[in-house]
Amino acid sequence: MKNYILTFLFFSLSIIAFGALSVEGTYQGKNLYIQNPMDDEGFGYCATKVTVNGDIMPGGTSMGAFEIDFSLFNIAIGEPVFIMIEHHDGCKPKVLNPEVLLPRSTYNVSEMNITTEGKLSWTTTDEQGKLPFIIEQYRWNKWVTIGEVEGKGSGSVNSYEFMVTPHSGENTVRVAQIDHSGTKRPSKEVKFISTAPVVTKTPVKVKKEIKFITNGQPTETRYEIYDAYGNIVKKGVGSSVNCSNLLRGVYYINFDNVNEKFIKN
Repeated sequence: MKNYILTFLFFSLSIIAFGALSVEGTYQGKNLYIQNPMDDEGFGYCATKVTVNGDIMPGGTSMGAFEIDFSLFNIAIGEPVFIMIEHHDGCKPKVLNPEVLLPRSTYNVSEMNITTEGKLSWTTTDEQGKLPFIIEQYRWNKWVTIGEVEGKGSGSVNSYEFMVTPHSGENTVRVAQIDHSGTKRPSKEVKFISTAPVVTKTPVKVKKEIKFITNGQPTETRYEIYDAYGNIVKKGVGSSVNCSNLLRGVYYINFDNVNEKFIKN
C-alpha cells in the first residue's frame, strides 16, 4: 500500500510538472511557427498553453506543429509582443522562425538639417521596432561612425538630434540603421561648411608625442594612426597622442580632415 501511494504521488507530480518558453519581439506582419514534439510520457504533445501579450491563443496546441496567428489578437505592425508557451517538463517546443519578431529597418527620413555649428536634426516616419541610428561623418575618404541615437521604433513621426563635432572645411553627415539582416540602410547626406579652424600636427619627426594645434594653441581633434601595413594602432579624440610605445618606422595619421605620413624615430 505504501509503495502504491508513493507511485501515485510520483505519477501525479510528473503530470503537473511543466516549464515555460518565452519569446518577445516586435510584430512585423508575419506569424510564428512552433515545432511541438510529443511529451516525454508519449501520451500527448509538449506544449500545453500559449499566451500572446497575456491573451490565450485559441485552437489549442494538440498537434505536432502549430502557427501563432497574430491577427487573432488585433496587434498592429510595430507593436511589441510577448509570447509565453507553457509545456510539459522533459520536453521543449521549438520556435522555427524567431527572426520574424526582430525589428527591421523600415524608417524613412522626411526631413534632415544641420547647422554650421554641427547640430544635426532629422525626422522619420514608418519605424517598426527600436533600432539605433548610427551617425556617420565622411572624412579621410570613408564613412566614420561618430555616435549613436536610440530609435523610438513607433509612432507616425519621430524627431531626433545629435551634436556633430565639425572638422575644418566641408562636412558631410548621414544617419544609418543596421537590422538583423546585417544590411546597412543609410539616409541621404547633408553638408555644411564649418567655421572651425584648420588643425595641424607637430613635430614632423615623432619621438614621444604628436600634438595637435590651431593658431599655436592645443586643440582637440579626432585621429587615427595606421602602420605601414594598414593596421590601426591608435585612435581617439584629443589634443595629443602618446607615441612612445610605437616601433620605429613609417606611419599614417588621419586627423581633422587630412591624412599625412610621419616617421617614428
